[in-house]
Amino acid sequence: MNSIEIDIRVRYAETDAMGYLHHAQYFVYFEMGRTELLRRSGVSYRELEERGFFYVVARVECKFRLPARYDDQLVLRTTVERFSPVRVDHRYELLRDAALLAEARSTLACVGRDGRVVGLPDDVVARLGA
Repeated sequence: MNSIEIDIRVRYAETDAMGYLHHAQYFVYFEMGRTELLRRSGVSYRELEERGFFYVVARVECKFRLPARYDDQLVLRTTVERFSPVRVDHRYELLRDAALLAEARSTLACVGRDGRVVGLPDDVVARLGA
């Protein structure tokens, strides 16, 4: 599975004083998307951690196009653009109806408990690469 969509409703606590979705919250939504994509691919982040593998954000960028507001119903599309045993690149599109609110990209690196880059085990690569 290389792409998923999840529904998100903007909660009041996620907005700023003007009622707009706070810019930092977009990155939380992106994490929700990539975590759910991983889960639907048959791997949980918890399983990776228990086995001593951690995905760390090496790069993230976001272009904000239109604001989201309290109680908006949004769709987040998360897509894997590149995958290897040590790296995964994601693309995100946050939409309200047909309007593109934000688009982003991230690069995650796989590291071991010592923080050094390490490849995922073959069984995990097989599930994620399917």
